[in-house]
This record gives sequence, C-alpha cells and structure tokens, in this order.
Amino acid sequence: MARGKTVTYNELFDQVSECAAGLRQLGVVSGDRVAGFMPNIPETIVAMLATASIGAIWSSCSPDFGINGVMDRFGQIEPKVLFGCDGYFYNGKTIDTLPRLDAICSKIGSIAQLVVVPVVDAAPSLDKIARAITWEEFLVSASAALSVSASSCALALDPLHAQVFLRDLIRRAQAHCPHALAARSFSILKEHQLHADLKTDDRLFYFTTCGWMMWNWLVSGLASEATLVLYDGSPFYPEPKSLIDMAEEEQVSIFGTSAKYISALEKAGVNPNKTHDLSQLRTLLSTGSPLSQESFRYVYRDIKADLCLASISGGTDIIACFVLGNPWLPVWEGEIQCRGLGMAVEIWDDQGRAVRQQKGELVCIKPFPNAPIYFWGDPDHKKYRAAYFETYPGIWAQGDYGEITANEGMIIHGRSDAVLNPGGVRIGTAEIYRQVEKLSEVLDSICIGQNWEGDVRVVLFVVLRSGLALDEALQARIRSTIRRETTPRHVPAKIIAVTDVPRTISGKIVELAVRNVVHGEAVTNTDALANPEALAQFKDLAELAT
Repeated sequence: MARGKTVTYNELFDQVSECAAGLRQLGVVSGDRVAGFMPNIPETIVAMLATASIGAIWSSCSPDFGINGVMDRFGQIEPKVLFGCDGYFYNGKTIDTLPRLDAICSKIGSIAQLVVVPVVDAAPSLDKIARAITWEEFLVSASAALSVSASSCALALDPLHAQVFLRDLIRRAQAHCPHALAARSFSILKEHQLHADLKTDDRLFYFTTCGWMMWNWLVSGLASEATLVLYDGSPFYPEPKSLIDMAEEEQVSIFGTSAKYISALEKAGVNPNKTHDLSQLRTLLSTGSPLSQESFRYVYRDIKADLCLASISGGTDIIACFVLGNPWLPVWEGEIQCRGLGMAVEIWDDQGRAVRQQKGELVCIKPFPNAPIYFWGDPDHKKYRAAYFETYPGIWAQGDYGEITANEGMIIHGRSDAVLNPGGVRIGTAEIYRQVEKLSEVLDSICIGQNWEGDVRVVLFVVLRSGLALDEALQARIRSTIRRETTPRHVPAKIIAVTDVPRTISGKIVELAVRNVVHGEAVTNTDALANPEALAQFKDLAELAT
C-alpha cells in the first residue's frame, strides 16, 4: 500500500492559520457556513479547523455523494465557501468530480468561492467552472493577507463558537430528506481519553468518510495531541487485508471500523494473528451496526487476543456515544461494555418504565452537553421536539431498541423504527442478523417486516457466496439456525436471494428504504445511498405476492 504524506502539528497549525486568513479575506465571519465536498485527506481537516477557528459553521460530505444528496445537505444551509476535490480514487478507479462541483455551484447561489483541492490531477483545469480557484491559489492569497497582518504568527480563535459543527441528520432519513442540525461535540474528548484511553503517543485510525459523524470523532483526536491516521478509498482494495497492512505499517494503536467490515474480513478468511505484527494495537472499535457474537469470537481468535474490543453506539445527531467501551472493564461476548460517563441512559418499556434484561427503547433521562442545539430552518423547534421527545414527553428517545444486560452492559437490537412486529411481538432485526452471520454461505443480509393479511411477516433477503443457490436445503439451514438461537417468531416467512444490499454511503443498511420499495412506497433520499441501484431488485417481487 502506498504511503501518504505526513503533517506535523506545527505544520498543521501553520496551514490552519493560512486557511483561516484566506476565509476571512473572502468575508467569512462567525455564523457563516463553509462546506466541504471532500475525501478524508489532511486538507479537509485544515479547512474544517480553519472554519471552526473563525466561529463559522462547517458541513461536509464525501465526494461519492450524488447531486441530490449534496443539495439535500448544502442547499439547506447556503454556504459562502465550498471546498471541493477534483476527483478521488476508489477500488482502483479514478472518479472525476469537477462536473459535480460545477453543478453544485450553479445550483447553490450562495457559494461565492469554490476552492478546488487537487487529488487526482496536480493541476486541474478550472476554466469552465465559475468562481473556482485552486487550493494553491487560495493559500497564496491567504499568505499575502497573513504577511501584512499584525497577528501573522498567531491563529486567532473565536472561543465561544469554535466547537460548532453543522452535521446532517441521517436519523429517520433512510427514505426522506435529512434535516441539517447544529451541534457541539463537547463529549468526544471524554470518550477519547476516558473510554478509549487515548494518549498523546497513540496512533488513532477510524475507517470513515467525511460524510459520517465518525469523521468528526476521528478528527477530534487532535484535542488529545494524538497522531491521526487517515485513509480514503475502498477498505478491501487491492485486497481484503489492505487496512490490516496499513495498521501494521503505521503502528496503529486504536483502530476503528464498522461491524460490517469485521464480518466481511472474517468471511474473506483474513487471519492477522498469523500474518501481521499488530503488537501496537490495543483497542479495536466497532460501530455502524450491532457487532455479532461471532465477530467477537473472530476478533479474539484471529486478529488479536490481548486487546479491548469496544463496540460503541451513539448517533450522528449527538456526534457522540450513548454506550461504548471501557478499557478497565471485561468484554462480554455480544455486549457493549457500558453506558457513557455523564449520560443518564436507560431502557424503557412502552409504559415509560425503566427495565433491565428486557428489550425496550434507549432513552437519556437527563440533559447532556452534546445534544444538538437546533434544526436548521426550524425556528420554533417543532421538528426538533418531534424527532426526540414525542415517544416519551420531555425524555430524549434515541430511536434504538436495546437491552441492559446482567453485566451492566448493553445490547442494541436494531433501530426502533425498523423493529419487526409479527403477531404483536417486537423483534429487533439485529437479533436475526447475528444468527445469519454465522453461516459461511451468506455474505450479507437485510430483514424487513412485510404487511401481510392483517399482520406482519418477517422477510429475509440474503446475498450468497458466488456459485451458490438458495435451494431448499440452505433455506432450511438458515431457518433452523435462527430458530435454534432465538424464537420461532424470528424465523422468516420468506427468504429471498438478492445480489446486493442497499447501504448508506457510511455503510449502514437501509431497512426502511427496502420496506418502502416492497410496499410500493416512494424512496426520496436515494442520493444518500452508496448503491441506490440495488433497490430495484426489491420491487414487485413475485415471491412476496403469495
């Protein structure tokens, strides 16, 4: 794997100072919006930090977003400056993004300046794009402004607003346009230093794009003066062990990824315990979806026995975690270790009673400092209150279906709005996924509830290994595995083979979108999907008509 460039803290300070001077020269002031259509590279961090130092508001998405997805996010907030890349690399391919940048600028009239960062071409041609300058031209202009400034040796900070970021609310938005929200990320330092034991000599990595809140979580490692390891591209290119190669080469000590990646790594037969020197690795973080018991076993058996495997769960809306790891507590298979410090997290039943060792809604019963400040364009806070406080008046309901265990840990059983309800029995989809992941024949799956004859029936879609067919024997094995480990209610009425599972750009499966397609309802937020074409295979299925 090709090694990228290294940026020291001193160099970062100088670059942020320059970029902030450039933004000020463009008239950016506290409260203005600056957007990034960028890959996960150092220049994106520089632009974000420079924006925050002024007290302006930063919003970003990755360059694999389509035009509609970009408009859903940036169109709402009317940014004054847009940082964009000329292209990016993914899975061995070079993707040109200049046409999309041109379209974005033509559709969002508030953009006074487009700053293009060269990624695939050292000297991109910008002649046909209005209001565009290169990153180099922008910094040259900024340097000139700094050279005549009395404070040229210092970075001026707006301490009141410097921690404000604008993020896009993906919660409740699998099939609808997302709401933009303003949030402060006060909680991340606590999570880094206390829950992850992050120190200045650590090398922190998280596999994420700039369109996922975990990018903010990763970048905030700078507050602990740790070294950040950035990666952009496919995690399985040029081969499944690519990120493990990087972790070994860069001596990563805290490695963050998704539950799906860990499962895919196992199914690809990657065995780092035998092939790699991961002596520096002491913590493996997983989020995005619940981590299965089988994945816990795989990590300790085939990756490394002496590390802290911390499954974590929170939300884009809080840019933080409700439940996460603890390096001083034991790891119990299939469980998140503990609730977050300063987060009054409970599980409530339908009557609003706190329960233990019983499934229910994840709630936070007391205020917490990293709650979103407001929704953009929601001056009376009606949408804000409806999103979090309608289920239990005055109590924050996150929309996760979970359970506090006998070990004081937590199991997340899926999203509340995706909970299945056959025969009136609530079933979290993660309960089914945990069993399906045990089957070597199945590479991926997605489960929904289909309205059927006045009730709901469970439908499971599976992606099989190449060359395999979903015959009666395999269906019987899938059903028996689910029945044996759960209950008869969990057993799908229908099992259907598909070629792909639709996911968001951050890698989360979109059960609500699939359910909408199955029921003939519209899915309007397809630009938030990494593979929207996959939805077509769920439409008008003959197997679901009987």
